[in-house]
Amino acid sequence: MSEALTPEILLNGYASGIFPMAESRENPEIFWVDPQRRGVIPLNGFHISRSLRRTLLRTPFDIRMNSDFEAVVQGCADRSETWINSEISFLYQELHNLGFAHSLEVWDGETLVGGVFGIALGGAFFGESMFSRRRDASKIALAYLVDRLRRCGFALFDTQFVTDHLTSLGALEIPRSEYRRQLFSAIRIDANIYSAGALASAEAVLQLNTQTS
Repeated sequence: MSEALTPEILLNGYASGIFPMAESRENPEIFWVDPQRRGVIPLNGFHISRSLRRTLLRTPFDIRMNSDFEAVVQGCADRSETWINSEISFLYQELHNLGFAHSLEVWDGETLVGGVFGIALGGAFFGESMFSRRRDASKIALAYLVDRLRRCGFALFDTQFVTDHLTSLGALEIPRSEYRRQLFSAIRIDANIYSAGALASAEAVLQLNTQTS
């Protein structure tokens, strides 16, 4: 990628269906990715297992949004292999400062134990990465994020790729052509991740999921 990346270039990339990655934390080279098959979580098809339901109801975690975006990105990059290098981390922080990048966080007291972050553009949310330092913490973050996106009028939750972990939560693969059809429709929607007010309770998250799944 020869052109110096800016937040505006990143947003244009997302809007056209591509996203950036690096080979590793140490590798400064950033390249665009355009998969032939794209991972998505249908917002009316998120799967909450019985064990996750029990965890949501019984575990006294504090769920927050955008209280420490930088720490969430660092948590996602804190692994032996990562595609998040220093430039990508900086650019996501810039997008956060501009109001496009958001984090959904799971806290145990004042300790961040899990989270997910991504980019919101119109009615599309591009999930970038998640991490967990407690059992099911990343699943909890995703459950609250999906609930948030649905309540705020989003139409597309892009996961980029599909893993066994995401498949268990309802993720599926769609062809590039279908993804772009959904993307170009979603980004025309005037959605706002803050429009639903405070984050829902665990009971409300479970109720909405039951009503639509």
